[in-house]
Amino acid sequence: MANKITPFLWFDHQAEEAAKFYCSIFRKSKLGKVARYPEGSPYPAGSVMTVEFRLEGQDYVALNGGPHFKFNEAVSLVVNCKDQKEVDYYWDKLLKGGGKPVQCGWLKDKYGVSWQVVPTPANKLFTSKDKAANQRAMRAMMGMVKLDLPALQRAAKGK
Repeated sequence: MANKITPFLWFDHQAEEAAKFYCSIFRKSKLGKVARYPEGSPYPAGSVMTVEFRLEGQDYVALNGGPHFKFNEAVSLVVNCKDQKEVDYYWDKLLKGGGKPVQCGWLKDKYGVSWQVVPTPANKLFTSKDKAANQRAMRAMMGMVKLDLPALQRAAKGK
């Protein structure tokens, strides 16, 4: 683990499964150490306690902590995509197996983790000096589930 700050994700009992799922999606990924619950812990001895993994240079730890806490939209992971092809790839992969699309580029994967799949070129559409173009792009985005970069670009141009 090399990062100063590491997101720590609390799962009921799917930490290892989730870490493997995420590593199968992101090209620059790696599973790390698996720690197991010892005798006398609140979970069966030898069962997975934590799994370290890395996605695109960011370290994470997944914990099997039981059903006490659930993920919610207050925290999400953003996938910055260079183009629509990447948006489509990550969107489809993160939804696989029971995820749910939400709105404006947000989705929840099958574990309940919230993700934003964002085409980074769209950022310019919302921050340009042309306020009318910003508003048109924003209106278009508010009507989308998966973000569609070409449609956002057309909206910003007023087409």
